[in-house]
Amino acid sequence: MASIPIPARTAETLPVRPLNILRDLPAVADLIEMCFSSTLDDEGQSYIQQMRRASRDDRFLRWAGQVVDSASLPMTGFVWEENGRIVGNASLVYNRYKHKKLALIANVATHPDFRRRGIGRTLTERAMSHARQKNIDEIWLHVRDDNATAIKIYSDLGFTQHAHRTTYIAKPDSLLPPTSNGLTVTRPQPRDWPLQRAWLEQAHPDELGWYNRWDWNQLAPGLWNWLYRFFIEFDIRQWAVHKENGELLATLSWMSTVRASDALWAAAKPGDGSAGLRYALEAARRELGHHRKLTLEYPADEMVEAIQSAGFSALRTLVWMRATA
Repeated sequence: MASIPIPARTAETLPVRPLNILRDLPAVADLIEMCFSSTLDDEGQSYIQQMRRASRDDRFLRWAGQVVDSASLPMTGFVWEENGRIVGNASLVYNRYKHKKLALIANVATHPDFRRRGIGRTLTERAMSHARQKNIDEIWLHVRDDNATAIKIYSDLGFTQHAHRTTYIAKPDSLLPPTSNGLTVTRPQPRDWPLQRAWLEQAHPDELGWYNRWDWNQLAPGLWNWLYRFFIEFDIRQWAVHKENGELLATLSWMSTVRASDALWAAAKPGDGSAGLRYALEAARRELGHHRKLTLEYPADEMVEAIQSAGFSALRTLVWMRATA
């Protein structure tokens, strides 16, 4: 893994300061919205609105002052301020996962009128230094794959690329005609679970599990899982696609959440599951016709034709980068 070099800077000459959650959240929300408006999905819009609501909630601000290192909102980070105006931001979110202390640098944004001055790099360096002071094991960030300038900066700072993941979106469609391809779609059978779990873990690697909080045990067959979901009213729907000989090609899972859009979790046979994945995605769009927008995250450049043929459009591809502290 790469280490993190922190170049020497003359801190006193830079208009950089720590984020002040008592007054900065509205300005930071505006900056993030301006810089990422073209790629913000429903979750991103909800996140920005949450920041704005939090800035008006006195009880939240009192609580936030005590948990700045553990909350999901950007209550730790650094801003670049000129003439009383916040024109740059880098947020920090701390986490723990499997005995590791992790930091996520997020929302690295610079106002368009102030770019090409090294503001984003400087703020990232400050965030990295803050994480090192807390003895973090790993520092993560993600960046759009078409932002070559940012990728180069992060690489120069010691980050290496570990995953490329594409988010797709689609609208449910109860009238979508089924594809006639000789495959059958049913609910997963207990015998499908070992393959389903293995494919899920391959498509959604554990090294990113701390971010998405994947818990595949919730999808497992069995009486206890069924009772758990029944009594807490936790709705899960799953689809499995088999060949005529019973061979499993793909599975797809949907779990009810309070998110702004509904997430699907796909698992397909490597190299031979594309037709099955398309069939499962089409079935989900039909069955979830009364639900909100559907999202699917999958490794970039894998199953692209199958996903798009099922009516999903690529929203963005993110490069996940990591450095050790």
